[in-house]
Amino acid sequence: MAIIAFPNIEDADEHGLLAVGGDLEVSSLLLAYSKGIFPWPISQEMPLCWFSPDPRGILAFKDLTINRTLQKFLKNRSAKYQVTFNGDFPNVIRNCAEIKRNHQHSTWITEDIIEAYIDLFHCGYAYSVEVTNTESNELVGGVYGVALHGFFSGESMFSKEDNVSKLALIALLTKLNEYNIPWLDTQMITPVVQSLGGKLITRNKFMSKLALSLEKKQLNRKLILGS
Repeated sequence: MAIIAFPNIEDADEHGLLAVGGDLEVSSLLLAYSKGIFPWPISQEMPLCWFSPDPRGILAFKDLTINRTLQKFLKNRSAKYQVTFNGDFPNVIRNCAEIKRNHQHSTWITEDIIEAYIDLFHCGYAYSVEVTNTESNELVGGVYGVALHGFFSGESMFSKEDNVSKLALIALLTKLNEYNIPWLDTQMITPVVQSLGGKLITRNKFMSKLALSLEKKQLNRKLILGS
């Protein structure tokens, strides 16, 4: 049964944990993201938890930081890497689930999460960015997340070669900025996001930015990123 209401986000604990249980139906996920909440399974004992952390991570186009090494990579990448949008969402999310990460023994991207977000994608509310090595014709990096009106949230990314996840994020942020969407919700600040200029803001400030983004009802994933 779809979730019809969440607790007030002010009731989240110090880790941002707001609620446990429920389902991953499309309407439940859309309600969650519209309220500044996202699912994050944290263990077999707690397979579906909902979070609204304070502070919250974002990456704004105006804060985008590209060091010299990355600048050189971006300048020379055109012959080797191709960036596409929404070309292979299932492959991107499955790679995000399978990629090995430091200090992480298991993935929070469970099979239930994968199936739910693929459904969300087919309904037009999730997106992916793919980076393909044109020499090997292999998908080597990518990002996926949620798209709701003018609000875009990044869920996870993966990289099989140096800098390709950064390439995907920069391509996404640049494309969003072209449509007057100047920031991306990153939920938390990972080392990659931090290196690109990601920052933490208060939950109250995040909710204000979210409200303004949701007012952009004329925008959608297909218009901005294609299908």
